[in-house]
Amino acid sequence: MTIASSSTSGFFQAAPALPPQYTAHDDAIAASDDKIIARILHLYLPPNIPHVAKHLHHLARRSLDPKVLVHATDAETNHPVLRPLNTFGDENKNDPLWTTAGWQKLKEIGYEEGVVAVAYDESQTTYNRRVYEFALNHLWSCTGTMTGCPMSMTDGAAKMLKKHLSDDDGDQPGRGRVFKEAIRRLTNRDPAIAWTSGQWMTERSGGSDVSGTETVATRLRPGELAQKAKTGKDVDAVGLPLGPWRIGGFKWFSSATDSEMTVMLARTDKGLSAFMAPMRRRVATPPNATGEEESFRTELNGIRIQRLKNKMGTKSLPTAELELTGTRAWLIGAEGQGVKEISAILNITRLYTSAGSTAGWGRGLAICRAYSKVRKVRQGLLKDIPAHLRWMSDETVKYWAATQFCFFGVALQGATEQDWDQMVANTKADKLVPKDKTHSMALLRLLTPVMKSRTSVASVHGLRECMECLGGVGYCENNEEGGLMNIAKVYRDTLVNPIWEGTVNVLAEDIVRVITDKRLGNGDILHNVFAGWVRGVLLSCSTAFDSEKKLVEERLQALLKLAEGATKEELLYRGRDFLEHFEVIVCTSLLMYDATANPSPVAEEAARRWASSKFQGPQLSPSIRTREDAVRVDRRIFLGNEDNHVSSAAKL
Repeated sequence: MTIASSSTSGFFQAAPALPPQYTAHDDAIAASDDKIIARILHLYLPPNIPHVAKHLHHLARRSLDPKVLVHATDAETNHPVLRPLNTFGDENKNDPLWTTAGWQKLKEIGYEEGVVAVAYDESQTTYNRRVYEFALNHLWSCTGTMTGCPMSMTDGAAKMLKKHLSDDDGDQPGRGRVFKEAIRRLTNRDPAIAWTSGQWMTERSGGSDVSGTETVATRLRPGELAQKAKTGKDVDAVGLPLGPWRIGGFKWFSSATDSEMTVMLARTDKGLSAFMAPMRRRVATPPNATGEEESFRTELNGIRIQRLKNKMGTKSLPTAELELTGTRAWLIGAEGQGVKEISAILNITRLYTSAGSTAGWGRGLAICRAYSKVRKVRQGLLKDIPAHLRWMSDETVKYWAATQFCFFGVALQGATEQDWDQMVANTKADKLVPKDKTHSMALLRLLTPVMKSRTSVASVHGLRECMECLGGVGYCENNEEGGLMNIAKVYRDTLVNPIWEGTVNVLAEDIVRVITDKRLGNGDILHNVFAGWVRGVLLSCSTAFDSEKKLVEERLQALLKLAEGATKEELLYRGRDFLEHFEVIVCTSLLMYDATANPSPVAEEAARRWASSKFQGPQLSPSIRTREDAVRVDRRIFLGNEDNHVSSAAKL
C-alpha cells in the first residue's frame, strides 16, 4: 500500500553530505574530494611542506563548519544598506553604509586565514607562495561569499604600493611612511589591524575604457595644506597624514565600498595618474567640560555614497556610486603614468576573477557529487545511471581544464616574484614554468586575458549544468544549512566575472595589444615566447599522447598563421578566435603534462577527452573498448575511485 508523504516524512532522498574539498594525506589526491586541486598542489608545490598541507586541510573543513556558514547566510540574506542622512536630516558622513555582522565576520576569517597575507610572507622561499594563496582562496571563496572581491583588490593594492616603497618622497613628504603602513595592514592577519582596499576606475563615460576618466586631481598649495591642518582634518583614521592631492569627480561603480582605503585614477595636468586615498579621516573634537580632549571621531574622506547598486548577483558585496569632493590622496608613481601603474592591480584581480570562477564551479560539482550519491530515481541512485555519469564526467573534465589554466597563471605570477631555483626546481613543474623570469612575465601578460575571459565564461556554463543536475532543487535559493547547497547563489555571483575587469571583447582587444607589442618577446611574443613554451611542454609529455601532441602542434600553426601578416583591424576582428586558440592549446598541454608528471589512468583519460572534444569531436580513447569500460571511467572521473577512497576525515 502506498503511503502519501507528509510535510516532514517521505522525502525522496537523504540529505547530501558535502565532504571537504582537500584532505592532507600521504595520497592527498585519493583522499581529497576535489581531485584537481590536490593534483595542482602535487604539481606546483614541493613535498614536505606540512604547514601548507595542514593549513589547507584545516580551511577545507572550516569552510564547511556550520558556525562559519551561518555568517555566509547572514551576508547573503541581509544585504548592505545606505543611510545617507542622520536622524535630523543632515548628511551622514560618519557611518552611511551598513553591512551585516556576517559579512564583517567573513572578512575577519579571511584575514585570520591569510588568504592574502601568505603571498607576502617573504620568510617562505622554498615554495610558490602564490599557489598556496590561491589554493586557500579556492577552498574559501564560496563560503566567503564575495569577500574575495575586496581581498583581490587588497592584494592588487599591496602589490602596487610595494613597487614604490623605495621611491623618494619628493614633493610628497611622508608618502613612504604612509605606503609602508598601508602595506603592513593590507597584508596583515590580525582583524584589528588588517585593511582591505577598494578600486575605483569606472565612471559614467567609460565602463572598461578608462580613457574617458573625468575625475580631476589638483595639487594643494602649502597655504591650503596649512589651513587644512588648522581645521584638524589633516590625518586619516589611524593618524597618518593625508596626501597633498585633492580629488573631485564621480565614480559610477565601486566595489568593496566598506574598505579602509582605495586606489583610483584621476586626471592631472600631465594626464591620467594613479592615487591612493584612505576612506576616512579624523575630525577634530573640541575639549569636553573638564578641558580634556575626547577620543577622536572619524568621517568619510570627502566621499559621499550616492546610492548602492542593485545587482543580479554579488548581493552581499556593497557596490556604490560615489561623489568625490575634496578627497585627499597620495600620488602613486609619476603623473601621467596611471594606466601603467594600475596594470599591476588588473593583473592580480584578473587572476582572482578566474580563480573565483573556477572555485564556484568546483563547489557546484562538489554539490552534484554529493547529491548524485543520495538522489533516488527509479528505485536506484542517480550516481548509477550511465547517462548521468557521462554528462557529469564531461563537465568535470571541463572544470579540470579551466582550473589547470587558472593555476598555471597563478604559478607564473609566483615565478615573477620569487627565485625559480628555490621554489620551482624542486617541483614537478620544473619543465612547465619558464626559468627565465622575462619569459614568465611575457607569458603571464599574454595568457592572463585569455585565462580570465575563457574560464569565467566556462564557469558560468558549468554552473548552469550543475543547477540542472539538481533539477528543481538547483533552481531554488537554498539558504538553509548555511547556504551550502545554494548553487543558484553561486551561479548568480559568478555571472559578474565575464564582465568585471574587462568583458570578453575588451580582453580580446588586450590580446591583440600584446601580440602587436614589439617590446615583448624580442619583438614577436607568439614565436619567441608562446610557441617555444608550447613545444617545450609537448616534449615533456608522455609518448602516450603522441596523437594529441600532433593536434596541438597543428592548432599552434593555425594560430601563428592567423596572426602572420594580419593588420591590426584584422586581428581585432578575429580577437575571440585568438582567445579560443590559446585556450585549447594551453589547456590540452597542461592536462597532458600533469598526467605525465603524476601518472594516472583517470588523468590521462581526462586529457584525451578534453583534446578530442576540442579537436575531433567526442570519441572513446583506444583503451576503452566497451560501453561498460566507458561508464567505469566516467564514474572515476566524476566520483573518484569510491572503492579505494581514503576517508575525508583523515587527520594529520
